[in-house]
Amino acid sequence: MPSLVVRMLEELQVEDGHNVLEIGTGYSTGLLCHRSGDDAVTSVEVDQDVSASAGVALGASGYFPNLIVGNGLAGDKDGGQRDRTIATCGVVRLPYTWVEQTRPGGIILATLCGWMYSSELARLTVAEDGTARGRFLGGQVSFMLARPQLPPPLGMLPDLDGGDEQPTSVGADALDDWDTRFVAQLATPRAQRISLERDGRTEHVLIDVESASWAALAQHGDTWTVRQGGPARLWDTVAEHVTHWRRDGSPPLERFEITVTPAGQAVTWPRP
Repeated sequence: MPSLVVRMLEELQVEDGHNVLEIGTGYSTGLLCHRSGDDAVTSVEVDQDVSASAGVALGASGYFPNLIVGNGLAGDKDGGQRDRTIATCGVVRLPYTWVEQTRPGGIILATLCGWMYSSELARLTVAEDGTARGRFLGGQVSFMLARPQLPPPLGMLPDLDGGDEQPTSVGADALDDWDTRFVAQLATPRAQRISLERDGRTEHVLIDVESASWAALAQHGDTWTVRQGGPARLWDTVAEHVTHWRRDGSPPLERFEITVTPAGQAVTWPRP
């Protein structure tokens, strides 16, 4: 973890005179204080006990930043705009509040994740028009998801024997690849992935709790089949998205572009 934190702070490109908003208090907070000074660092932590113990450890090391206990996704609404914003937790959707609280020309560094748990570190620059754009930096960086964006409990599983079984050209084994799984997340951002042993075979299941949609895949020799239920055809959507990405040459995640506006977040890859 220390080496990852050091890399993130290097990618944040903090310069003299910059003030920093940090989401998640810990080891990185001390490094930011050492670099920029206590008065330039505000760190928001959702867990009161973590914030308190971190404050004690920081004080023992001679660092006294502004520590806030609260929802990091809301940032620090009373602190004005910062030059840099960094998150040491994963987010499914980068909050626009972070964009609002970062000055034009400022940098946001955060790990974008999904409920299939493929994630990448992203660096975005805030523009004068209030949007933020950037790219992934590579390295398969992962953090625990921010608590408000954790997936809902699966609850009782649907009847996985329902629906017609159909062949699929994209099998569940495609999701073993990090980049492919990230692309699948973009297609079905609210789907969770589990594996079950049923009737002597392994079934790979996607479930969207909110829409009550599901897809169950099984392998038969060299072929895959899928059964789907609910209002959304989850695997059809995944297969279509993955197939388009592959037709475009399977560009690596470092070439994807992330855009965050008041309307939401968009992640796209370059088209030939």
